[in-house]
Amino acid sequence: MNDMQAEAAAARQAGPTAIPGAAGAPHPTCNPIAAGAFDPDAADVFAGSDDAPDSASASLSEADGDVQEGVHTYSREEDYVWPEEPLLRERLEWFRDQKLGLMMHWGPYSQLGIVESWALDDVDEEWSRDGIDWTDDPARIKREVAGLNRTFNPLRFQPERWAELAAESGFRYLNFTTKHHDGFCMWDTKTTGYSVTGRDTPFHSHPHADVCRALFDAFRARGLAISAYFSKADWHTPSYWSPDMPRERTSRGPSYDPAEHPSLWEKFVSYTHEQLDELLTHYGRIDMLWLDAGWVGPRSGQDIRLGEAVERARLRQPWLLSADRTIGGPYENVVTPEQTLPERPMLVPWESCITMGTAFSFRYEEEYKSVRELVHLLVEIVAKGGNLALNVAPQPDGRLPRSAIERMKGLGAWLRANGEAIYGTRPIAPFGDGQWFFTAKDGNVYAIRLYAEGEAVQERLELPLAAGLADGISQGMDGVPPGSFARAEALAGPDGAAIPALLERSGAGLALTVPEPLRAEPNPLALAFRLTKAQEGGR
Repeated sequence: MNDMQAEAAAARQAGPTAIPGAAGAPHPTCNPIAAGAFDPDAADVFAGSDDAPDSASASLSEADGDVQEGVHTYSREEDYVWPEEPLLRERLEWFRDQKLGLMMHWGPYSQLGIVESWALDDVDEEWSRDGIDWTDDPARIKREVAGLNRTFNPLRFQPERWAELAAESGFRYLNFTTKHHDGFCMWDTKTTGYSVTGRDTPFHSHPHADVCRALFDAFRARGLAISAYFSKADWHTPSYWSPDMPRERTSRGPSYDPAEHPSLWEKFVSYTHEQLDELLTHYGRIDMLWLDAGWVGPRSGQDIRLGEAVERARLRQPWLLSADRTIGGPYENVVTPEQTLPERPMLVPWESCITMGTAFSFRYEEEYKSVRELVHLLVEIVAKGGNLALNVAPQPDGRLPRSAIERMKGLGAWLRANGEAIYGTRPIAPFGDGQWFFTAKDGNVYAIRLYAEGEAVQERLELPLAAGLADGISQGMDGVPPGSFARAEALAGPDGAAIPALLERSGAGLALTVPEPLRAEPNPLALAFRLTKAQEGGR
């Protein structure tokens, strides 16, 4: 990356785009689950004492600043480290082609409609317990949340239906929470009984009790790739939150300073490696390891020697990508903005994880983004060079919410007609102005016009090609001068085939005449046009 590109990358990093309705704080719930679910094995971990010192303070560092109200920031483009291995570079190009992933946060916490497992953390209680209205006793909250495994019984879980819906809706990969910060494992682990197949979990005898295996197999059968979310923190295992070192208040990090207790920390590292080895050895092809809990890393004194685990896994799965969020370096192969997207394109592999509703885990009476909002969000992310990992939270009974299904299907319908302008594309200058966005592939440029709610289709559309062209090229992007196009076609013809659209010079740019069949649609979500015979740019 040259100096000009680095300067432009810094400018892009400085101004992320906010996502309407994507708050870090929890959404209000109407939770019917009664209190009383209690795990005696976890009780001592959360007991604490009024006069106990907060020994975790030594382990908290600047890394905690990378996570605000449970939402991670993201690494700077200019700090990105491209892998040296040709296969990994090839897989990163494959990843950049996919564009749309289905993210799912699901676990015992889904029963309460709260912010995943964050209620276990006292330090973050101001936002993580906003939806807890049946008690304000921290000890009780932690006992009950930790004990939710005893009531987790999603009998209506049908992994094949989830996979079928995802494939039909245009998703190309699954990113599933194998383990959140609470330490509850959604696979048949041998490392702990605190799992979906553990005897204390009523779902343990179900044919699909090994949730990860059932999901991974079902999604692969539908042609989708697998990204395994894994939290590097574990608030259940005594080698991270030690019952022998109680604290007045729990916090994200370990209950001790790893530098002062190296043997205990090494026990946690071994525990983590054993879990990763299970997932990356016994669960088929994994395309990406997606690592959450950005406060766990060398900067905070919490070095789990991730590189050892990843390189060991790559002996079996040499294609494995690693997304060690906010840590940087050779194992953050994909940059992961959360609930936001960069203001300008980034020319490294990146993926925004954004919720369909207001939160990552299930909420009672959730409010979902409209299909129009989802299409516009996807188009903008793709035009900026990224992927969208759209989070859809399953219900505690194992079904997907009906409103979420409707929106997935709506997004899929638009992609079936216009996916050529999305999948496999790369950013091109000018990438967009908020109303128009541009992508490129195979020598073609795609111009996508977004329509606001209630906006009618005009017969003549001006393409803003000249504006921002020089700036985009200076950032290292390919650019297409307005005069280089020979013809245009609208992708979404009435019968599914592209139809010609009149293309004319208009001042410093170009103008399109929208074909009459498309003008008949009163308020489309977005129209995509293929501009062909470009002299330069594209892939």
